[in-house]
Amino acid sequence: MNIDTNTVVSMTEANQNFSKVTRIADRYGRAVVFKNNVPRYLVVQFTIADEVEDAAKSDVLASANKMMELYDEAFKKLAK
Repeated sequence: MNIDTNTVVSMTEANQNFSKVTRIADRYGRAVVFKNNVPRYLVVQFTIADEVEDAAKSDVLASANKMMELYDEAFKKLAK
């Protein structure tokens, strides 16, 4: 995942000024909270949370379908 530097907030700053986090999420659609210089939390607008979840599910389903196609014969042999 690419992270826009405009959406990055430190954990300390998020604790002290959560309204800043929400303003960033409103403006860019998400805010990324870093803890110990590592992305730790993703804050998204509630209205797009379903879209994010659906995208993640479709990625998993696409990967599963690809694996099923790739190893179709092996799965058929194991099923016997």
